Amino acid sequence: MTLQAAEPRLVLASGSASRRALLTAAGLRFEARPAAVDEAELKLAAQAEGLPAGDAALLLAAAKAERVGRRDPETLVIGCDQLLVCDGAWFDKPEDMAGAAEHLRALSGRAHVLETATVAWRGGRQVWQHLERPRLTMRPLSEAFIAAYLALDGEAVLGSVGAYRLEGPGVQLFDRIEGEHSAILGLPLLPLLGFLRQHGVLAG
Repeated sequence: MTLQAAEPRLVLASGSASRRALLTAAGLRFEARPAAVDEAELKLAAQAEGLPAGDAALLLAAAKAERVGRRDPETLVIGCDQLLVCDGAWFDKPEDMAGAAEHLRALSGRAHVLETATVAWRGGRQVWQHLERPRLTMRPLSEAFIAAYLALDGEAVLGSVGAYRLEGPGVQLFDRIEGEHSAILGLPLLPLLGFLRQHGVLAG
């Protein structure tokens, strides 16, 4: 008996190393195909329309899943997106290490929410969506600590909307963490695995 059916083939519409690692650790067979969508333009449009951040994250995840799924309708495509919201402001991934330091200064001593969206697309339509909202409280950080942390974790933090990696030494930045660990890393595994069982991709 195998845990995963041969069909449909599973595709992750993301280049995220964290998401790939989560699916691999869960024993899933999949192909990673990053989706070429203009995330900045979609975010601006969502903000102009007054969409809540969670709805915007779902919109972005759906756009990625659709972009990949349209080219290969027989696959089951998983699209993901994550928006960080702190005191009403939306954060994007920092462009450089100076931007990462600015992120950490802005989040220091405050709570933020990670609007974490997952969408599944198959056969030319969306077949599932899920939104989780982990809440993280960052302890007050000194300039010396910010500099030391960024020197330790390096440019890997540029792949995170919060400029930290919770799966590494970034866990030292926090006083309180509420939510599924995998959701914080960008892909809520338990809801996704439940959907895949219902969809016949995984054994029940």
